[in-house]
Amino acid sequence: MSRKTKIDTRAIGLDVGLAFSRFLTGKENLHYGLWQSDWEVCGANAGRAQEAYTEKLFRLLPEGRPLSILDIGGGAGETAKKLVAMGHSVDIVIPSAFLAERCRANAGPKARVHECRFEDFTTDRRFDLCLFSESYQYIPLDIALAKCLGLLADDGAVIIADCFRSDAYYADQEDVAKVGGGHALKDFRALLAEMPVVVEAEEDITDAVAPSVEIEQEMFNVIGYAFRRSDEALSDARPVLYGTIRRIIGLLLGRRRRERLEQRLHQRTRTAEAFRHYNTYLMLRLRPQETA
Repeated sequence: MSRKTKIDTRAIGLDVGLAFSRFLTGKENLHYGLWQSDWEVCGANAGRAQEAYTEKLFRLLPEGRPLSILDIGGGAGETAKKLVAMGHSVDIVIPSAFLAERCRANAGPKARVHECRFEDFTTDRRFDLCLFSESYQYIPLDIALAKCLGLLADDGAVIIADCFRSDAYYADQEDVAKVGGGHALKDFRALLAEMPVVVEAEEDITDAVAPSVEIEQEMFNVIGYAFRRSDEALSDARPVLYGTIRRIIGLLLGRRRRERLEQRLHQRTRTAEAFRHYNTYLMLRLRPQETA
């Protein structure tokens, strides 16, 4: 008997997310948007907000010359595509086979794609810039920045754009899924104080990115509505089959996971206000300290 292939639910989720992004914005960006206060928070402005985010991120790039850039956790390659078009040399490190494929398709042959974890990445090359755009949170705090310092060329820099968990995230003991993520901000601050780096630029953009989570919540609510209507129709038309399916779901998913899924699909807990409460979103440029 042939062995059953395991279903890659993460790849399916990424595929759905990218399809939604393409439908909404025409591009495969996976990062938050940067919203102006007078913009309506709706799907029609999602692409506009993501472009504004990228423009702000690129203002942190060192000026005056083409750069060799290591794009760490490069998403689907949309940022790398723009960097290549600007004349920069880009290497992308991405652990997901699915996203590596999208990086090759979107960024093109001029971008080199390394399909591995950043922790496992090795090279003799040195880079003018190590870039984290919402990927810093996925790498252990004691590894990410230290490894970057060993990969930088002379006068190199590190850019980090990501969200960090505030003290409120850990103080709130309610049994609900909290919007946002990342490393604890206080731990990150302690790391910066210990590492031989200088913070050249830093900006808190939490307020401007927070509305992005409401667009994401709208997507989940639409999916939840479709599930609920199908659920109701099956319950009326095939009650025995419906009961069997519900029992199977109960066996496959524990109570906590079912409650979290219910919250994500049918409630509206992922709000801009909640994001601001539990997170701090920073854009920073760091450089190694000069040695005497």
